[in-house]
Amino acid sequence: VRLQTQPKPQPGQPPLYSGTFDCFRKTLVGEGVQGLYRGMAAPIIGVTPMFAVCFFGFGLGKRLQQRNPDDVLTYPQLFAAGMLSGVFTTVIMAPGERIKCLLQIQAATGETKYSGSLDCAKQLYREAGIRGVYKGTVLTLMRDVPASGMYFMTYEWLKNILTPEGKSVSDLSVPRILFAGGLAGIFNWAVAIPPDVLKSRFQTAPAGKYPNGFRDVLRELIREEGVASLYKGFTAVMIRAFPANAACFLGFEVAMKFLNWVAPGL
Repeated sequence: VRLQTQPKPQPGQPPLYSGTFDCFRKTLVGEGVQGLYRGMAAPIIGVTPMFAVCFFGFGLGKRLQQRNPDDVLTYPQLFAAGMLSGVFTTVIMAPGERIKCLLQIQAATGETKYSGSLDCAKQLYREAGIRGVYKGTVLTLMRDVPASGMYFMTYEWLKNILTPEGKSVSDLSVPRILFAGGLAGIFNWAVAIPPDVLKSRFQTAPAGKYPNGFRDVLRELIREEGVASLYKGFTAVMIRAFPANAACFLGFEVAMKFLNWVAPGL
C-alpha cells in the first residue's frame, strides 16, 4: 500500500521509496517490526469469515452450474464460479481494506489521525456514514471478481495436472497442494494488481478528490506516472502471494478432509 500510494516525486527529487526492499528497510528503521504490521487488525478480524464466504461462494457457483453433483465443470465454468466468490467476499473485504490502507499510509506520513482500526472505523462512520466505511467497494469488486475467477480456475487446473495418472485429485500430496495453491495466488495477483493500485489510491484520497471514482484515479495515474504505475508494489505482492496462498489452500484441503472424517454426511 505504501508503494502504491507514494506521491510522485518533485523534479530532481528521489522517490519516497525506491522499491520494495527500500520500503521494507525504511519502515523497519523508522517504526520497528510493528510498522510492518500496521493496519492489520481489521483484516485479521475479517479473515476467517472472509475465507469461509470465499470458499462457500465458489462451491455455490459450481453447484449452480451442475445438473447433478457428479458433473465435471469446464475451466470457464470454474472461472465463473470463482468470480461469484469474489462478489461474496467484497462485503467483508471493502471496509477492512479501507481501514488497513488508511492506517498504513498515516504511519508513513507521520500524521496520527487514527489510534487504531476501531477508532478509524468510528471516525469514518462519523464523517460520512456507511458510505465512508465502504468507500472503494466498486474497485474492490473490480479487483476481486476476475482475480477470484483466475484464482480458483488455476488451482483446479494445476491440481488436475499434478495428479498422477490413475490417482484421484483428493489424494494429492501436501507439497503438490502447496505448489498449486501458491501458483494460483501468483495468477490471482497478476490479474488483481492494477485494480488494487487504483483501489489503494482511491481509498486513501481526501474526500472529493476523485468525484468520478476510479476513472479519475486511472486518468491521473496514467497521465502523471504512465501505465507502469498500475503495477506499483508488484514485487512486494508476489513475494507474499506464493506462501500465503499455498498455506490457504492447504488449510482448506486439510479442513475439508477433517470435516468429511468427523461428519461425512454433513
